[in-house]
Amino acid sequence: MTRTSSSPLMRLALVGSALLVLLGGIAFWYASNRSGRTPRTTDGHAVTVTIRGKVCDPNDITVPAGKTTFTIVNETQRALEWEILDGVMVIDERENIAPGLRQTMTVKLEPGDYDITCGLLNNPRGKLHVTPSAESDAEAARPSLETYVGPLAEYQVYLLTEAETLDSSAQALVAALKAGQLDKARGLYAPAHQSYVRIEAAAQVFGDLEARLNARADYYEKKAADPAFQGFRRIEYGLANDGDARALGPVGDKLLADIATLKERLAGIELKPEQLAGFTEKQFRRLSDSLGAAPSASGPATGDDSPADLQGLYESGSKVAELLSPLLVKANPALDKAFNADFAAFDKALAPLRTGDTMRAVKFDPAQRRAMAAILAKIAADLGKTNAALGLT
Repeated sequence: MTRTSSSPLMRLALVGSALLVLLGGIAFWYASNRSGRTPRTTDGHAVTVTIRGKVCDPNDITVPAGKTTFTIVNETQRALEWEILDGVMVIDERENIAPGLRQTMTVKLEPGDYDITCGLLNNPRGKLHVTPSAESDAEAARPSLETYVGPLAEYQVYLLTEAETLDSSAQALVAALKAGQLDKARGLYAPAHQSYVRIEAAAQVFGDLEARLNARADYYEKKAADPAFQGFRRIEYGLANDGDARALGPVGDKLLADIATLKERLAGIELKPEQLAGFTEKQFRRLSDSLGAAPSASGPATGDDSPADLQGLYESGSKVAELLSPLLVKANPALDKAFNADFAAFDKALAPLRTGDTMRAVKFDPAQRRAMAAILAKIAADLGKTNAALGLT
């Protein structure tokens, strides 16, 4: 497939329109969070959710707005994930919950009705009702609007620019698939997926697209044979196992359609100040958990230890650290220094895997996986401290 390039003027128009949306969203956030606020309470609530078969127990939950700690217990025979969804937006999630084990998740929820996933992506969803509370009615005063305009605007431009790179690299990959060029497609897969990793921190909030673009085979009932298993992971699996590039053409077409939708949504996303660190923390935490676990039995369809993907994660994470640095230097210099050390360690770990501008395609042994997981966990932990340091929680 031949890609039609956008003109520079069209790209500038896209960036300009996105910035207008961003500024309008920040203004609304600022107005709604500054007016009539008194200090919030710090009391939390706790709920245990047990997943049995294909349902959650309880399957219909009501909690007051504010912070709630959910304990998710997996009584199935499969590793699973648990998500809170607002439409297609992922509010928070826990992945890689092993059979017989439990994980906790503390999340701050606004009043409204949400969906909850109960194990595999094919399973019926439960309901979560969040009622107004004193905490939601007495939210703490937020920092000034002006403090965040620059970092959020630059991050929005970064997302749009990288989304264009993703589109271009995916177009090249799909063209190779349709031409039956198996070796070429294998070489194009890593840079294409790396492009997605660079924007995944923000893209992962669109739960429907994240599932189609990047969900692992393990999260479907029939694993790699499940017809709902699509996107990058399906192409990766096919390139490693099927040996027929042309057969992946329809999967590639769906991938391109979903990327087009993702670009539209990113252009209209209304970023909030706390999401800058929050989005990135979730991405680092998820990949750290995945690297720390045993490699999936589904084989090549995991890709969590791909050096190319880790390089993309380094680039996106260090970009966010760069944007947060001017704020942290004043609010919490020690945390700013911690980020410098964090990303220096990440860069050092990746350095032996670099060959010019590309990453060598190697698989980590268990010790290497654990070491890389520890680096990502440290960055996630520091990102988790950022919003409190900036007065955003």
